[in-house]
Amino acid sequence: DVLGYEQSTKNKLHLFDVESIDESLVSSDSIAFDKTQIAKNLTLFLYPDDSDEAGHLLRIYQQYFMVSNGAQLLIDEALAKGSNLHDLAEYATVQINDTHPSMVIPELIRLLGERGIEFDEAVEIVSAMTAYTNHTILSEALEKWPLAYLEKVVPHLVPIIKELDARVKAKYEDPSVAIIDEQDRVHMAHMDIHYGYSVNGVAALHTDILKESELKNFYEIYPEKFNNKTNGITFRRWLMHANPELAKLLDETIGTEWRKDASKLEALKAFRHDAIVREKLDKIKRDNKKRLSVYLQEKQGITVNENSIFDIQIKRMHEYKRQQMNALYVIHKYLDIKSGNIPARPITIIFGGKAAPAYVIAQDVIHLILSLSELIANDPEVSPHLQVVMVENYNVTAATHLIPACNISEQISLASKEASGTGNMKFMLNGALTLGTEDGANVEIHELVGDDNIYIFGEKSNEVIAHYEKGDYNAGEFAKRDAIRPLVEFVKSDALLEVGNKERLERLYNELTTKDWFMTLLDLEDYIETKERMYRDFENRDEWNAKVVTNIAMAGFFSSDRTIEDYNRDIWKLN
Repeated sequence: DVLGYEQSTKNKLHLFDVESIDESLVSSDSIAFDKTQIAKNLTLFLYPDDSDEAGHLLRIYQQYFMVSNGAQLLIDEALAKGSNLHDLAEYATVQINDTHPSMVIPELIRLLGERGIEFDEAVEIVSAMTAYTNHTILSEALEKWPLAYLEKVVPHLVPIIKELDARVKAKYEDPSVAIIDEQDRVHMAHMDIHYGYSVNGVAALHTDILKESELKNFYEIYPEKFNNKTNGITFRRWLMHANPELAKLLDETIGTEWRKDASKLEALKAFRHDAIVREKLDKIKRDNKKRLSVYLQEKQGITVNENSIFDIQIKRMHEYKRQQMNALYVIHKYLDIKSGNIPARPITIIFGGKAAPAYVIAQDVIHLILSLSELIANDPEVSPHLQVVMVENYNVTAATHLIPACNISEQISLASKEASGTGNMKFMLNGALTLGTEDGANVEIHELVGDDNIYIFGEKSNEVIAHYEKGDYNAGEFAKRDAIRPLVEFVKSDALLEVGNKERLERLYNELTTKDWFMTLLDLEDYIETKERMYRDFENRDEWNAKVVTNIAMAGFFSSDRTIEDYNRDIWKLN
């Protein structure tokens, strides 16, 4: 049972497992178990390396296992509450969160058929009770399974999927909206959109991009299905638990109503120029830096300078999130310090995140960061002024230490690529200022706090989309620019090769200078200039803390309580 916050309402969290799991398949330091032994490892690891057919098949088995258990449970619970199954949509709503649970549509149709409901009616029932949330603009993340794989794993669902596809093709001639394409791949998102009653994005910009480009053909067919639900975060975890000192200051300053109604945080705006509040915020930030310092010392044996600026980028390692751009900034700063330009205050740049097992370039970026960290740590000219830390085994526990200690929140994805992001919200709530592109929920943060309380750089999403359409971005041309050439060349310099791996660094260099699919070099100069301006502004402590107050005050919109209310009001309509 999961209790609501200070409520007697209980929700049930169901965990599904199989009894045949063999824990000995896992070694202490890896997940390289036999992916073909499905019965022994089905629920051992969610989504292990899926770079080969065995990995894909295991992923489909895992998805179906969860979906089928959930669908059967849903039907049993509805029957227990008095449903005759013809009215199932009045008893349950299924939110298909990304494409991973999409098989719930044919599975529910199958289960209803087993209970005597005709196919046409089953389709009608399921279409009235399933809603789809899109979480990504990256087309590779919208699952498209070869029909042959589904025939191996879920042969009993394939006739249902084929019939659903035939109905779509009979109605719409456009092949781009088919469920099964010419290559016999099943587009899970297409099934969700055709056979669900709602489609939502997770930030205003993201939903606009879905309507205008990524899912444009579907929006033209079903405009009434599309809506936006901007993501949110739970303030219980990310403020009350992670930053109790700040929560206490808020209680003392504006009362405790914000704990149950996050919109009440806006009352803090009145204290933007209150010297006592700003001084207390400064002390809380210092205390949280000390706490992080102790954590890093205990976990990794790393000592960080608590008086430095904490500049943090923590998120999944992916080229579109552009950790490589931050790493190129580190090179810029390293060379700048080597040439005698000492920053006003030491800087600690912290990275945290994991790369998928088969994602080589993302692992190369981690290698670059680790190589820079070692190079700088061993350079007595630079190390007093600049430090680079890669947090090991980044997870939620680590995040609860990192986020309250942060001064500068790195939200630097290529505009148009981040659906929403939630790290940006967590940092904002904890008094970090955002350095970001106009992407995902950064757009809404910008609208809420105003131009003076956020640091925006880079090309806008419409400009980026135009570059892709025209194919006019040339990484090689940017790599030759005076401000950029020394930075990319340093990636394969003798200094880095002494501490790094030649194959990894040269591969990353070639990626940046010949492909750079996520346009790192396009935004790099603006990024460097904006980051340097932030570092300068940090020295005006009163003005900086006034901006911090504004960010905390305007963070209430991003409470998950508001998000859930929006889903319920517009999609679920639960009493």
